[in-house]
Amino acid sequence: MFAAWTVKYKPKTLSEVVGNREAIEKLVTWVQSWNKAVPKKRAVFLFGPPGIGKTVTVEAIADDLNMELVERNASDYRTEEAVQKFAGLASQSGTLFGKKRLILFDELDGITGREDRGGVGAIAQIVKTALVPIILIANNAYDPRLGSVRYYCELIEFKKPPAGEVMKHLSRICRSEGIAADESALKFIAQRSEGDVRSAVNDLQALAQGKKTLTYDDVSWLAYRDRKDVIFNVLRMVFYGKSADAAKRAVDMADVDPDMLFEWIYENLPYHLRDAHDLSGAMNSLATADLYRGRIQRSQNWVLTRYVVDFMTAGVAMARERTQPAGFVPLRFPMRIRMLSQTRAERQMKAAIGLKIKRRCHVSVNRGAKEILPFVRIIFENSVNMAADLAKSLDLDEAMIEYLSGTKRQTKAILKKLS
Repeated sequence: MFAAWTVKYKPKTLSEVVGNREAIEKLVTWVQSWNKAVPKKRAVFLFGPPGIGKTVTVEAIADDLNMELVERNASDYRTEEAVQKFAGLASQSGTLFGKKRLILFDELDGITGREDRGGVGAIAQIVKTALVPIILIANNAYDPRLGSVRYYCELIEFKKPPAGEVMKHLSRICRSEGIAADESALKFIAQRSEGDVRSAVNDLQALAQGKKTLTYDDVSWLAYRDRKDVIFNVLRMVFYGKSADAAKRAVDMADVDPDMLFEWIYENLPYHLRDAHDLSGAMNSLATADLYRGRIQRSQNWVLTRYVVDFMTAGVAMARERTQPAGFVPLRFPMRIRMLSQTRAERQMKAAIGLKIKRRCHVSVNRGAKEILPFVRIIFENSVNMAADLAKSLDLDEAMIEYLSGTKRQTKAILKKLS
């Protein structure tokens, strides 16, 4: 079983946390102020986008300052009773072994929905009388529904770290994993993550795990991804959905077109449905979906898209009968999309030369690129004189000549003949 790198390389000390040095320094100063007296604000409210290190910073502070961390997330304290049970007594007393205590309410955004029955109000009451430091975490501290607790807290904003710092973190991971990574590749992953460190590490693992080298070509096709939703969760809805409706809802959640989602499912399905019987049934559903995709391309009858969606989501989900949910399974980006990205430059060059052939030979661009270009290449590789005549006749530029001739030496000979 694979270990998630977000867990394996989770910062253990404050020095390992990526970015937000000013916010971290402010938080440490506040925590240490409890050694002198109870501060005016008995709680700190950390807020900022997800994945930038708010929670790991608190955990690292507890480790660095040798404090007992009492931590819960939103699902554990929706009601007043749950809040009191978790933090009521803990906020008023010390530990058995003399350690200082630190209380963390994580994912505070999660207790403001319909299920919340007094949770926010109870937290506010605990904060007002706490005798130990309390830290609250949410993405948006200024949500009106959090006003009653925000008033009693010191606010500290965590911002997205710059791509350079994220890249250094990825580089450390690569060194530890024995991966020789190009700086351009790590820079691209860091920039695409838009400051979400957790997302960047997940991307790196999906792209580099099991490899010894990582180049820019290995990651350049990452731009095909839609980052609006976590695609891993979308795929789990398809692979482990308990009902057909739940699996079909993945299409709306993914916010990508059906053809793109098809590629994601096709690439990852064998790693999630490990039973041969289940996999056979799921692949049969995908094959049926692919038949409808072909009919749509030929007839332009987009009404058939509903069948594509049904077979590749509900059909795949209902094929699972014996496969049990697995632990962490690395997400694999669609190989066919990757190959299209990596060969894009070559396809564009063939199309450009095909256009030149079209104008001269009065054939389609596609026919010129597929049927005539291979013979032109043979000429360019073997006859400088004929290649020079063809280059002049077709009005080829230097890049096209180099592509057709195959070597720089042959290219120079043809260009010399043309001059």
